[in-house]
Amino acid sequence: MPSNRFPRPRAERFASAQTDYRNFVDGAFVDGAAGLIDVTNPADGALLGRIPESGPDVVDAAVTAARKAQPAWEKLPAIQRAGHLRQISAKVREHRLELADIIVKEQGKIRALAQVEVDFTADYIDYMAEWARRLEGEVLTSDRADETIFLLRKPIGTVAGILPWNFPFFLIARKLAPALVTGNTIVIKPSEETPINAFVFAELVAETDLPRGVFNLVGGRGATSGEALVTHPGIDLVTFTGSVGTGSHIMQAAGRNLTRVNLELGGKAPAIVLADADLDLAAKAIYDSRVINTGQVCNCAERVYVERQVHDALVEKLKALFEATRYGDPSAEEDLHMGPLINRAGLEKVSRAVEQARGDGVTIVTGGRIADRPAGFHYEPTLITGARADMDIMRRETFGPVLPVQAVDSLDEAIALANDSEYGLTSSIYTSNINAALRASRELKFGETYINRENFEAMQGFHAGRRKSGIGGADGKHGLYEFTETHVVYIQGR
Repeated sequence: MPSNRFPRPRAERFASAQTDYRNFVDGAFVDGAAGLIDVTNPADGALLGRIPESGPDVVDAAVTAARKAQPAWEKLPAIQRAGHLRQISAKVREHRLELADIIVKEQGKIRALAQVEVDFTADYIDYMAEWARRLEGEVLTSDRADETIFLLRKPIGTVAGILPWNFPFFLIARKLAPALVTGNTIVIKPSEETPINAFVFAELVAETDLPRGVFNLVGGRGATSGEALVTHPGIDLVTFTGSVGTGSHIMQAAGRNLTRVNLELGGKAPAIVLADADLDLAAKAIYDSRVINTGQVCNCAERVYVERQVHDALVEKLKALFEATRYGDPSAEEDLHMGPLINRAGLEKVSRAVEQARGDGVTIVTGGRIADRPAGFHYEPTLITGARADMDIMRRETFGPVLPVQAVDSLDEAIALANDSEYGLTSSIYTSNINAALRASRELKFGETYINRENFEAMQGFHAGRRKSGIGGADGKHGLYEFTETHVVYIQGR
């Protein structure tokens, strides 16, 4: 392996469209990929760089390095592991503008949101580092005299982190930080759609004192490097964020080795608006929860149930917000609300969903078309009324700037319709009645419920779904402990 941990001058990291990135394995940047994958800007199609298509041999080298490094890393006091994480977060803050610019270009995210993602990532790494002195076991009461029972929390071992493309930089931290502070080592594979930020992150990690092999990064497609990683017998936990279909496949593939899985999958988040709600607040919060990242967020508001007596008033407010949406190329235009969809397949999926809804008899209040732009994968912000519970637009995840609205006659009906879903990630309700809000929080069968606010989780919470929205969760104490296993020790006195 080459001894040069840092492959090129800092100023050249993102200066050329011909930049070829290399895998980061055992503390060094290595060659040996089976090929290269082009990474392009979804707003204009420009080539941004190329990443390696890693074969099983590269994945095996990364897993081997992680497993070799893990025992010494586990023995290191947790507070020292936290110190390494703080070095990484400091590097992120030092290069916050450069990293945000990369995200804008390769994911099409508006600049303000990209900057929030980078800054939140640094904060998240520091937050998880703070748990170094808070990792707790338990002392249990024994049935025997003079016996003490200890329940210890220990690292699982070597983790595989499979990242999505919609929040590609933050998800590095969501998987890496809790894994490392609890004593695990990790191999990360970013999405081939948005990998450059992860490769630059690896360059920043290479400038820190993190021991070799603790963090490794391999590029490639899911069917190649991803498959090799999740089926590798040296992986003890696979943590994945992405689609239900891919999550189901990963669960089956990892099951060959009985490897644990942590899956954050899709969502079809319902927003309930009661007649006593502050409609201005509800409209703005639902709008913000729909167009954020061009609707490409698993916990976005994906469907609205509004009491009939305020239906028209809410729709008018939403219509005004949707029609005022500024969208375009975030790398060339300022003050935008949203950018393009990630790729042509995403654009066509959204277009098909709207066309099917149109055929089902809905009313397109505004939008409803592929945007007339010279380049890129842009879809008009779209508001739909007349939706029914049996329509695909109310049942299947759209993952785009499209919001269907259905009128209901009561909270009972709204809760029943909200729960009638194969998903169970997030939900929300808008009301001035505390009893209605508390009832909804009891009866909505979702991992999260937001009351009178937009859908956006806190790092100290627990982001977890039910049904097909996933297995396990992330964030906070409970997310941290997803990266540990228990060890019970019985001590019999004399």
